[in-house]
Amino acid sequence: MAKINVERPHSLGREAAREKAEKLAERLASQYDVRYRWNGDTLEFKRSGADGSIEVGEDRVSVRLNLGLLLSPMSSSIKREIEAALDKSLIG
Repeated sequence: MAKINVERPHSLGREAAREKAEKLAERLASQYDVRYRWNGDTLEFKRSGADGSIEVGEDRVSVRLNLGLLLSPMSSSIKREIEAALDKSLIG
């Protein structure tokens, strides 16, 4: 099982960063059959073969993703996509 951890600083504030995380979760839910829920300031998500969380702070976002056996070989490309998505969406 592969584990991916990505952190990015931001200057959006907690509420704006939460809104961006919610929009991302909605898109993932419709495209990849991802189920998600908020637990405080942490968005927890799950789908077949993967689960993880997005922790939203006042000035930092942390993404943690656990990949199952079938998705583990793609962990490098998945990590790059997460990094690119965060870099694009966290611009104020």
